[in-house]
Amino acid sequence: MIPFSVLDLSPIPQGSDAGQALRNTLDLARHAERWGYKRFWLAEHHNMTGIASAATSVVICHVASGTSTIRVGAGGVMLPNHAPLVIAEQFGTLESLFPGRIDLGLGRAPGTDQRTARALRRDLMSSADNFPQDVQELQAWFEPATQHQAVRAVPGAGLRVPLWLLGSSLFSAQLAAALGLPFAFASHFAPDHMMQALHLYRTQFKPSESLQRPYAMLGINVFAADTDKEAQRLATSIQQAFINLQRGTPGQLSPPVDTMEGRWTEMERSFLEHLLSCTVVGSPATVRRGLEDFISRTGADELMVTGQIFDHAARLRSFEITAQVHDAMAMDGAFQQPASTARQEAR
Repeated sequence: MIPFSVLDLSPIPQGSDAGQALRNTLDLARHAERWGYKRFWLAEHHNMTGIASAATSVVICHVASGTSTIRVGAGGVMLPNHAPLVIAEQFGTLESLFPGRIDLGLGRAPGTDQRTARALRRDLMSSADNFPQDVQELQAWFEPATQHQAVRAVPGAGLRVPLWLLGSSLFSAQLAAALGLPFAFASHFAPDHMMQALHLYRTQFKPSESLQRPYAMLGINVFAADTDKEAQRLATSIQQAFINLQRGTPGQLSPPVDTMEGRWTEMERSFLEHLLSCTVVGSPATVRRGLEDFISRTGADELMVTGQIFDHAARLRSFEITAQVHDAMAMDGAFQQPASTARQEAR
């Protein structure tokens, strides 16, 4: 059975604060480890009052220090915001502290609006246009230093932290294929180019030292509860969040409501249904059917499950149900492959 992993944004619910959000993140990671999830990734976003994971490498350290076996990483670091050497040092430090458990996913978007991007970068000449060169520079910093190398990543040199490329369009799919890197597609909020990106990545993939065959991980929203009705109510928090973002009024994560009627226009409802089309909402049986359909349709090598849920206990229960569904599918032999054709395992 393909592995399931967790993407967490450290959501800040209304009436709470970043400190509690980060404590909730660690608690979720500890549960995810016990439930058998493979990875726990954090995402870099800036100037968003409902997300506490802006200092992504710091939060990764927080999570890794409170867990034991689950891989912890960035999904991702927005590389245009940073000098590659700085990221090499940060993730070299993390790899030195938690050897064999750190992933580094890289994105080329700013993770924020243009005004905030300018405040982050000061000079916007360092932009997404330089992303391929920045990725290759970062790879070089993780290689063993040569005898006469004047500048080194310390720590970092020689550690070869596993790199992933993240994307919501075709660009990163083609770059990941060209560099022979694993690819994670943000289908959980940008489904439009998912199938085309997968096709390009798989058909254009060039084997590398780190990866011999293409390995694609797909994001999917899951809102699971004991009943369909309860799960549908939980999902209204993320619906409200995206509507507020679209209206230019982002904020902390809203509590769920019984119905979205009267809270969105027909155009907003249609837009959101499309935006969140890679979403599974419901009871354990409904979630299983949705996940089986998604895996069958995409041939994903791994799923990155995310779900911004207002109540922390309900969020834990959602991820627990999803893990139980995964285990039931594994017991039934769903999507198993013979050993001779098994998918390559990405670190």
